[in-house]
Amino acid sequence: MSLLPSNLVPHHFQTLHHPPNPNRGLLYPIPRLPYPRSQTSRILCAKRTGKQRYPSEKKKLKQKQKKTLTLTPVDNKFEGVWRLSKLGVPVHSDPGKDFLGLSPGLLQEIAKVLEFPVASMLPQDAFSIVRKSFDARKMLKEPKFVYTVDMDVSKLLSLEPRTWDFISRLEPKLGLIEHMPNERASGDLISIIHDSKKNPKDIVTRENGRNIYSGSEQSYKCPTIKKTKIAVVGSGPSGLFASLVLAELGADVTLIERGQAVEQRGRDIGALVVRRILQLESNFCFGEGGAGTWSDGKLVTRIGRNSGSVQAVMKTLVHFGAPKNILIDGKPHLGTDRLIPLLRNFRQHLQGLGVTIKFGTRVDDLLVEDGHVVGVRVSDSRDKLQFNSQKLGYDGVVLAVGHSARDIYQMLLSHNMVLIPKDFAVGLRIEHPQELINRIQYSALATEVYKGRGKVPVADYKVVNYVNREDEGPSSNSGATGRNCYSFCMCPGGQVVLTSTNPSELCVNGMSFSRRASKWANAALVATVSTKDFETLGCRGPLAGVEFQMEFERKAAIMGGGNFVVPVQTVTDFMENRLSVTSVPPSSYRLGVKAANLHELFPIHITEALQHSISTFDKELPGFMTSEALLHGVETRTSSPIQIPRNTDTYESTSLKGLYPVGEGAGYAGGIFHRIFFGQGSECWSCEVLEANLVVSSVTDASHKRKAWKCLNCFNLNLTVGLEMKKNQGIMYFGVH
Repeated sequence: MSLLPSNLVPHHFQTLHHPPNPNRGLLYPIPRLPYPRSQTSRILCAKRTGKQRYPSEKKKLKQKQKKTLTLTPVDNKFEGVWRLSKLGVPVHSDPGKDFLGLSPGLLQEIAKVLEFPVASMLPQDAFSIVRKSFDARKMLKEPKFVYTVDMDVSKLLSLEPRTWDFISRLEPKLGLIEHMPNERASGDLISIIHDSKKNPKDIVTRENGRNIYSGSEQSYKCPTIKKTKIAVVGSGPSGLFASLVLAELGADVTLIERGQAVEQRGRDIGALVVRRILQLESNFCFGEGGAGTWSDGKLVTRIGRNSGSVQAVMKTLVHFGAPKNILIDGKPHLGTDRLIPLLRNFRQHLQGLGVTIKFGTRVDDLLVEDGHVVGVRVSDSRDKLQFNSQKLGYDGVVLAVGHSARDIYQMLLSHNMVLIPKDFAVGLRIEHPQELINRIQYSALATEVYKGRGKVPVADYKVVNYVNREDEGPSSNSGATGRNCYSFCMCPGGQVVLTSTNPSELCVNGMSFSRRASKWANAALVATVSTKDFETLGCRGPLAGVEFQMEFERKAAIMGGGNFVVPVQTVTDFMENRLSVTSVPPSSYRLGVKAANLHELFPIHITEALQHSISTFDKELPGFMTSEALLHGVETRTSSPIQIPRNTDTYESTSLKGLYPVGEGAGYAGGIFHRIFFGQGSECWSCEVLEANLVVSSVTDASHKRKAWKCLNCFNLNLTVGLEMKKNQGIMYFGVH
């Protein structure tokens, strides 16, 4: 795979290392990819969510796929790869969710597509499974495992020549059969970068105005220049992948994390759960791996699970210890128990690259000169008074903090940075017995779950409801025309955990281990909120959303009685606005629960929106509204309450030069990816190397308008980060979602 994502550093970084280039204004066309980007239809998984797409989305998708098929006629059916999608194998004919090979049942489905008479004669080596998911929707005659399979034509013909006639009759079918003449397998990010850093052969360079030919046996020489020093603040997914890419490309990287490494962090979380001791800088939110380490470890994305870009990220996780089934599972999931050793391997690899990792180190301030960030001021995170702070100089700072680092937002405001309040969602976390969810989703097949060790996956759900203002009731004064209510971060076989970072505040989240063997299933039920909602509580200014969150977190702590006890209410009581005197159902939350009327928690319009949605969800999932279900308060940190504006070309902060906000804390984790583009170019923008095989360009949009090409030797001196992701036409990217 010859494509890699991120971006070039802004101009002030470039001038730091290179003299002005009189020829840099020359523009050269970006070459077209030598192969088309694959278009893969979505595979439906085990959930009952009504319409899978809005009608307008379905229409656009079909039009796009029809156009793709029209523009790419099959010139030679006997080369490349055929992708066969939506191959359904009934449960009784499949070995189960943990089997990732080609079963006789799957070969039967492949034979039907090829119209090949004897399925057992098809050679298994010619087929590779791209994706496997489970579909148990009630509209189906029977539940089935759904596969996407790639068929290597040349290998198939060499192993079974009698398939020639059947391949000759094969035609593309919308969403079912697709021909990819030049499909290339992607590697992990590390191998992609290593392959791209190899010296190009037969390079023509310019030296003193003359062209010099460098044969394939010679190496390209580039002036030795001091490495760019980059600070990456935060060791969540964005920070870790930023450090990885920058270090692999040659930067001098320092990774600064306020929390502790996973080993010590695990002990701190244990002290919280057992002895109620909250370490303010090492807890469920702060520490190596970010908040997701002690969460569900979901790897689901909406940007194209079968694309080479996403597969490159998945393979990087496998490289660091994730099980290989995440490359195929329709809903890949790691779990906290697998994330911990993976992060340890990730850390050791970064240290092997020379990355300096500072755990237990809090960034207290940015060092700014003439509007440029030139470093950071840090202190020991246990030192609240910042007595032993020190200043560290850097060429650039990647701000990859999570959305719970509220002190960072305050610090940014002190530099007059622009922070924009952003919509997010608040609500409650609902918990059911997992066996109940299994019965709702699978009916008689629920007995096949066996606490994550059975033939079918532990059942989950995803529900969405749009609530009109009229549905919120006459008491609504939010000023909003309506709001979405939906389930969020559903954790089958999981538990409810504390995500507070302050003893006077209370908020919860869900987590699960790899087997999802707990007897409970939990999910957040949340309603979207906007600046109009913030204003009704008197919350204004750039951090209005943060104040809005804190208002409910403090109230939940008071309702629970302190000591991290969570206020709870059964779903039936919540729907009837009453508080039963009898005991509440058992909860997976280990710090204790207390019966409370959760109607006292939110403004009435949010409460009524949640009530209306629960009633709707019960129609879609009969049995969802039950006295066995328990609502926990409060869930407020669904996404960042602010967004940090940045340049659309360089991803640099619009307020401070040299600062690169990325990830969830910056408000960009909703499917937006930064990217670097590797391809073919005519001339390096900086050193004027001609016809380099591997050069880098900043790509700003689908039209591939080029900002500047650079050979890898020069690019190593002008590094930037792009660790979020976006799917763009004709280009493959990588990153973290």
